[in-house]
Amino acid sequence: MNGKIVGAALVSHHPGLMQCEEFRVLQGAGQDSDLIAGYARLRQKIAQAAPDALVIFDSHWFTTGYHLVDGGERYSGTYISDEMPWYLHGVPYDYRGHPGLAGLVETVSRERGGYNRVISHPDLGRQYATINLVKQLRLEHAGLPVVTVSSCQNCDWQHFIRSGEAVGEAIARSGLRVLLLASGALSHKFNAIDWKPNHPRIFHESNVSRPENIASDKGAIDLFRQGRHAQLIERWDAEYRQLPWEAFGAHYLQMVGAMGGRDCTARGEPLSAYENARGTGNIHIWFHTEAQAPGPGPGQAAAAARAAEPASSGQKEPA
Repeated sequence: MNGKIVGAALVSHHPGLMQCEEFRVLQGAGQDSDLIAGYARLRQKIAQAAPDALVIFDSHWFTTGYHLVDGGERYSGTYISDEMPWYLHGVPYDYRGHPGLAGLVETVSRERGGYNRVISHPDLGRQYATINLVKQLRLEHAGLPVVTVSSCQNCDWQHFIRSGEAVGEAIARSGLRVLLLASGALSHKFNAIDWKPNHPRIFHESNVSRPENIASDKGAIDLFRQGRHAQLIERWDAEYRQLPWEAFGAHYLQMVGAMGGRDCTARGEPLSAYENARGTGNIHIWFHTEAQAPGPGPGQAAAAARAAEPASSGQKEPA
């Protein structure tokens, strides 16, 4: 027991952030996406929190019938996106898993009659909602283990909250310091293939698909700032499910479920500007949890410090 959630964040992962700086600056009308600088800010937050492991709620890993939890010891390979193979390809990865934490999630879920199950298969592919964060947050370099949780597509918001509750209880039993990352966007309606930008800076918020999506996203960000997660959940079916959010909000709802669901009052601190990506609304937001202390041991501090080091120029240009 005595495991703790030592931090949490809603994090963008869009493929444009994995392109080379020259291309990103061109797309940004002379200025890079602020989400890139936001990754550096998030790396500092991770360093300060000094987790033993991270859980990524992956909005691209769609499953049916179960909330799956990656239970492998290690993941390595070269990633190519089946969605955008001309744009996101040739990304090497090599990072640790945490089978013990993954197994605890299933144990808790079964006790509660839930639907979280561990999967550990060497041929199971990766999704860029996990890989892009592993790369941008330098989790390989830090040696921090990562457990990825899927987005089960035949679920309502209540099911996602319960999945997150199982994750939260597993963390409490684990004795580990764990950091949560909800990997995905807010509103997630793409612009048409022949769409013309409203603003020359492609990342500018006016390029998000619809004015009502921008207004809704900004309203949610304001509620995040205030820690009013109960109000977000109350509005879910009438507003956020209708937009919809990426993966119908599975990434956020599971994260907040692990943090107490409606009882969660963790205040959000934006670590980036709110930006467009092909019509979707993106931002990095850090949530202040109650469990930042006690401080890390020497090994934890060293690993977290490595995660906070400046990024190397490893992004890929489009083919």
